Amino acid sequence: MQTTFVRSSQSNGGEAGLVSPLNTSTGSTRTVSGANIGSRSRAAGPTCKSRSQQANSNVDRNLVDALVSSRIFQEYEKAFSEATGLPVAFRPVESWQLPHHGKRNEGPFCSIISSKSRACASCLQVQDKLAEASVHEAHTLGCPNGLCDTAVPVRLGDRLIGFLQTGQVFRKKPTEQQFERTARQVAEWGVDVDREVLREAYFSTRVVPAKQHDAVVKLLTIFAQHLSMLSNQVLVQHDHAEPPVITRAKDYIQEHQTENLRLGHVAKAVNTSTFYFCKMFKKATGINFTDYLSRVRIEKSKNLLLNPNLRVSEIAFEVGFQSLTHFNRVFKKILGQSPSEYRTQLLGSKV
Repeated sequence: MQTTFVRSSQSNGGEAGLVSPLNTSTGSTRTVSGANIGSRSRAAGPTCKSRSQQANSNVDRNLVDALVSSRIFQEYEKAFSEATGLPVAFRPVESWQLPHHGKRNEGPFCSIISSKSRACASCLQVQDKLAEASVHEAHTLGCPNGLCDTAVPVRLGDRLIGFLQTGQVFRKKPTEQQFERTARQVAEWGVDVDREVLREAYFSTRVVPAKQHDAVVKLLTIFAQHLSMLSNQVLVQHDHAEPPVITRAKDYIQEHQTENLRLGHVAKAVNTSTFYFCKMFKKATGINFTDYLSRVRIEKSKNLLLNPNLRVSEIAFEVGFQSLTHFNRVFKKILGQSPSEYRTQLLGSKV
């Protein structure tokens, strides 16, 4: 896991400088001014997307929302927070919100400075930079005040859907000199807080030694892999406050998924028009009927793939696909690997 550090610099009119990741071949670092961070963040921000890209982004955001509200995530969040005393959040790829604000075990110092928009803007720039650095592997980034956040990518196959994130901690005990620099920076941001209150919040922030920090990152990495495996199942089963007609439709799809099922069949089964049902289903589930049906079939095929005596072609037709080629294409789109690769991963040498 790589770590990027941020340090306060007075050479650029008090702006914080960000030190890029250590170049392992040369041992050198490169400092980028705070102004450059902001411009790069804006350049990396929302751009004109194609309809398919926007659709994928919406599906991923709905998937993250479904995972966050799932029982398994809520239980993990509680256990992680109680075991480590640290906050944990699951944020989508595109997010301009502070991930730990208002959450269980939010750091006292971060809670104070998040009340001011200029301070929030600085924190959001750091979060944006952390997301850029964590696309392929876990990464830790320090803010101008010396605290660190860590993000672990959560992937659905080859597609990045979000990050598990923790932090608001020191990696080593802060010094009085660090606090003085921080107090000046907080004053420049316009945060109105008593100096002694700020001092107590700063020095009461958790200090997590390297070995313990590595263990925390390992826990997040394992859970990120678990979330990736469960993501399709959670999306298919997600029923948070959905209308009764959608619940009936899902039950009907489950019962008839192996048939040549069409949107009109399901709409008729729940006594609605095709047009109305199409709009209602997309609004309630976040995905269209065809995508949902495919995911239900893929979820069933995952269980059948555990049986090494069943051929992939048999499984494809068993779950409702009309061709092996279509099954392979949809399976890889949803899970990021072919059915054969998925089976090998689960069964190893048994196959």
